[in-house]
Amino acid sequence: MSKKTLQSKTVFHRTALAKKLAERVMTVSPGASANSGLFLSAPRRTGKSTFIREDLRPAIQATGATVIYADLWEDKQADPGKVIITAIRTELAKHDGVIKRLAQSAGMDKVSVGGMSFSLDRVGLNQGISISGALAALSDETQKPIALIIDEAQHAISTKDGNDTLFALKAARDEINSSLHFGLHIIATGSSQTKLAMLRNSKEQAFFGAFILPFPLLGQDYIDWFCAHQEFSAQLDPKAVMALFEEASFRPEILGAAAVKLKYDLELRDEDVATRFAEEVRHQIKLLNDALLGVVNSLTPIQYAVLKVMAETGSDYAPFEAATLQRYKAVLAERGAEDSVRADVTSVQQGLNALIEKSLVWKAARGVYALEDITIADVVIKP
Repeated sequence: MSKKTLQSKTVFHRTALAKKLAERVMTVSPGASANSGLFLSAPRRTGKSTFIREDLRPAIQATGATVIYADLWEDKQADPGKVIITAIRTELAKHDGVIKRLAQSAGMDKVSVGGMSFSLDRVGLNQGISISGALAALSDETQKPIALIIDEAQHAISTKDGNDTLFALKAARDEINSSLHFGLHIIATGSSQTKLAMLRNSKEQAFFGAFILPFPLLGQDYIDWFCAHQEFSAQLDPKAVMALFEEASFRPEILGAAAVKLKYDLELRDEDVATRFAEEVRHQIKLLNDALLGVVNSLTPIQYAVLKVMAETGSDYAPFEAATLQRYKAVLAERGAEDSVRADVTSVQQGLNALIEKSLVWKAARGVYALEDITIADVVIKP
């Protein structure tokens, strides 16, 4: 089986959507806010990153652009700023002419590319060669526009280096989009529109004015493809599976896990396929929810109160305001917490730190907090 045939069975391609987005991203209208970049927002585990890697990146490359891709979620221990810079260095290393340009800009008249007498470690924050200078050299050498895709871009503002790298990219964008070069287009994706908005909502942010596009969730065409590629002896009904997909919050991995479970059920009868598939999808949903619920139920009273108030208030969450402190106290009373449990600034800060360690809460470098995953709200806020 060829690689292309295998991919057609394992990856659902959204070619038309990718082509349309690529054309829009790479064509910037004069004075448009798109000059600040395009942000794509979609809940986690709904197929966004697969689309970026398998469809959007090739579609942008097909326009003639050089594409650089950085996934800030791949290694959560790595500083996001370093991940972005490493991705840029990796692309620079593919072009001997760029290395020569950078070496000359660093004052080296003779360059041994093979011997790497010039190191790309000089490219970065406070390393001698700026990100702007490096990308400008890439643009001039290739005579092509550059598209930088940053997946889960909100993590960049969780560290100082990450935040500084975004501002360095802003400077690079402004320079390379001038008439002297061939253009830099930045596409940032994220699993939370609230977090992405922190990168563009004020003039103090690197990408002020960037447009946020809610990424279209997978729909009936995906379900048709999914059902057609299952190897059960009885065909699944696409309409029934679509209803299950909605129950699963449009997460492909849940359908996939259910399909694998049935694939290895050697006693499965044709007439039971539809019923068993529905049962297994709901079982997978329950497993995910129960796992999260187990973590939530293990929280201390103040940690739970902080998490619930954050879930209820969303983007308006202000952890230490007097009104918020009163809401914590109300939640503690509802939970029957002991009188010794305090809801003051110190205990709330400790609670926030613990929630960050448990990967339930995310913190930007400038002290703004948000839920790590929006699905947490569904578990914490119960009818």
